[in-house]
Amino acid sequence: MKKKKNTTFGRMQWVTSCISTTLVLLLLGLVVLFGLSARELSQSVRENLTVTLLLDDDVETNEADTLAMRLQARPYVRSTTVISREQALQEESERMGTDPTEFLGGENPYTSSIELNVMSDYACTDSLLWIAKELKAMWEVADVVYQRDLVDNLNRTLGKATIVLSVLALLLMIISVVLINNTVRLSVYARRFSIHTMRLVGASWGFIRWPFIKRSLGIGLASAVLADALLLVGVHWIMKQDETLANIITPTIILIMATTVLVAGLLLTFVCTWLSVGHFLRMKENEMYK
Repeated sequence: MKKKKNTTFGRMQWVTSCISTTLVLLLLGLVVLFGLSARELSQSVRENLTVTLLLDDDVETNEADTLAMRLQARPYVRSTTVISREQALQEESERMGTDPTEFLGGENPYTSSIELNVMSDYACTDSLLWIAKELKAMWEVADVVYQRDLVDNLNRTLGKATIVLSVLALLLMIISVVLINNTVRLSVYARRFSIHTMRLVGASWGFIRWPFIKRSLGIGLASAVLADALLLVGVHWIMKQDETLANIITPTIILIMATTVLVAGLLLTFVCTWLSVGHFLRMKENEMYK
């Protein structure tokens, strides 16, 4: 009867530890997911900033296409889009609801232009200043237009968001380590007298540690698999609600998140168990009753 009771208690303790560790790994996985997604979102927003090159009146459409191809080879250019004079007139007519050429004697007032998206690393005020200066030096370019205030506000906002997320991630990481350590420590504490008994009969520290480490690795693996499953289901559900999130939560981010949770589950439980068992191995007999 006593053996059955101990077995039931051991299983309940295993389940409790597994649930606690799963919740902590879920928290860790969410931190990794939000952190990497925020970085991807920041990069996407920066790369969608548009720099418009207003071309000279004498520049024909084929010359604009040639210029766009030359610009595409620049290291700071992500993509280029050529807008011909006719296309610009059509778009403006649709926007205004009237044809501007009717008031100008049939003359098209618009020139060809190139909309240029820069790489995210160059989407800052200093870089855009020298990029604009370089582009203006080209004979085809009459003017370079971009929203400088928007760039400044965007970089300030993204900088503050990055700092907040980094601090939050650090705090949650510390909390995760502390919670897993406490969970493992309580599990080992419940068997401190067994550790003391094995030490008295001459068992080596490695021999005493191994059953605890084996058990903790099992808990870590089971918790990591369960946490990953819950996270993947959650990510799948969120992406079904808003398909645009698929451009932010990439397969690479999901893979990094799942791998981090798995490695953390095994590594943290191993390290915490190693340290906790070592603590009780060094403990004197009279200290075990405190």
